[in-house]
Amino acid sequence: MFRSFLQTSASILSITRNVLSSNLRNPAFRRFLSQEARAKIQAAVQQSPVVLFMKGDRQMPQCGFSRAAVQVLDIQGVPPEKLKTYDVLEDPELRSGIKEFSEWPTVPQIYVNGEFVGGCDILLGMHQSGELESLLEKHDIISTESSSERSS
Repeated sequence: MFRSFLQTSASILSITRNVLSSNLRNPAFRRFLSQEARAKIQAAVQQSPVVLFMKGDRQMPQCGFSRAAVQVLDIQGVPPEKLKTYDVLEDPELRSGIKEFSEWPTVPQIYVNGEFVGGCDILLGMHQSGELESLLEKHDIISTESSSERSS
């Protein structure tokens, strides 16, 4: 029963992600991010294996969703040297620009190896299903040994 709940949750998350993404492609949702800002964000998401755009920083998140994202990454064992965070509260252009860049309406946002993963809800769902652990192992962000130690 629990397995079917997780599978249903994953399906709902996938549908939500697709609907939000398609809605943001509508020109009414565009903020017309400058090429310079787009290039800066692109460089930022490729700077580290895991990049988190959040409110606050890893040591002091400024909202519950950002705190939850940091906690999930800590639980997964993402080493501090493989995680770069950006505080969107410090830069209004980044705060609005990251939403257009990813075509995702909320912060926090997580990227793994330069690829957009999702927001807090997606991250939590992937954590619960085991998909996040697999993704992090696949990209050598966490080791298989570390994963087995956490589950023991």
